[in-house]
Amino acid sequence: MTASRSLPHERWLARQLQRGGAPNAQLVLWDGTRSGPEDAKGRLVVRDRRTLASLLLKPDLAFGDAFAAGTLGVEGDLVEVLVQLFEAPPSALQRLAGAWRQRRGSSNTRNGSRRNIHRHYDLGNEFYALWLDAQMVYTCAYFPNPGSTLEEAQRAKLEHVARKLWIQPGERVLELGCGWGALALHLAREHGARVTAYNISSEQIRFARERARREGLDDRVSFVEDDYRNARGSYDAVASVGMLEHVGARNHRVLGQVIDRCLREDGRGLLHSIGRVRPLPMNPWIERRIFPGAYAPTLSEMGDLLGRFDLAVLDAENLRLHYAKTLEHWLERYEKNVDAVCDRFGESFVRAWRLYLAGSIAAFRTSSLQLWQLVFARHRAEIPWTREHLHRGREGA
Repeated sequence: MTASRSLPHERWLARQLQRGGAPNAQLVLWDGTRSGPEDAKGRLVVRDRRTLASLLLKPDLAFGDAFAAGTLGVEGDLVEVLVQLFEAPPSALQRLAGAWRQRRGSSNTRNGSRRNIHRHYDLGNEFYALWLDAQMVYTCAYFPNPGSTLEEAQRAKLEHVARKLWIQPGERVLELGCGWGALALHLAREHGARVTAYNISSEQIRFARERARREGLDDRVSFVEDDYRNARGSYDAVASVGMLEHVGARNHRVLGQVIDRCLREDGRGLLHSIGRVRPLPMNPWIERRIFPGAYAPTLSEMGDLLGRFDLAVLDAENLRLHYAKTLEHWLERYEKNVDAVCDRFGESFVRAWRLYLAGSIAAFRTSSLQLWQLVFARHRAEIPWTREHLHRGREGA
């Protein structure tokens, strides 16, 4: 921490920053100068004047960078402090920055998508195994009750998706973006489906293929290391769980064309995606440092994606609170294994991913982010008459 005294204009700027962006938190400068309520539940500690300037000029990007670098500290419960920041009205500087920011996700060309996915998902299976469940499911879980374990909730999510899709034995299923393969294997093992799953993450595909071989399912599940745009064939059902965020708004039509090309005339499908209530660009820090090329669509954008190909939405569900709880489990496990993460990637990485997980909890708690799950079908699809099949005989329901 620098020993130099803050200048009068810096103290004035700090007061404006605290009032405009963190009215319920206290801002502390490098020399101990404080702005904001003394009884605040959390404090933001700015450790040098360069960090203060960056927070004023480009707050959305600078906050994460400074936190990762250690020049911005948070005292108190990190999630609760971030919830306060999410609930604060945007400052004039933030509104100005947002007005100049364009919608992201435009880098998702075939080569761009491969680079983007590599940066996030190919950090190593060993890293993700430290804090995900045993099946390595890296999407929103479904908690039959709030006390369910993460493993129980992820199994329940896989079954929730399978039931929504109304998978029958022997049906052919196309999965676009399969992660580490848990859903594809579940559909084959528990519902007798034959699944073709696409993914461009080498690390994930390697893990999924090995698991399929180990479980004796490699004759029913084919994991294809290729771009979703290259999917071919005719399928009874199409599922995409956690990939739409990486497609980008400019490629929604392309994804729709793939679904339209591959789905039988009596087929049905499911889209599962992080989303928004209204169109907004991704947080710049998340988009640049964690999820390059990401864009969280609105419910209407997802509906438009399907509607232009005469795919009718049958069911829409928002699992926002389930994702907040999923992330709480992930963050708890991450913190228990933080030494192993630090040994592999260093302190800055540890802080960046701590902020990513905690910030995501805050975003879902405050409704800044949603989790949309849409079921759709062709007009000739045979579908259940009621929703009874979603709940009949479910353990823990």
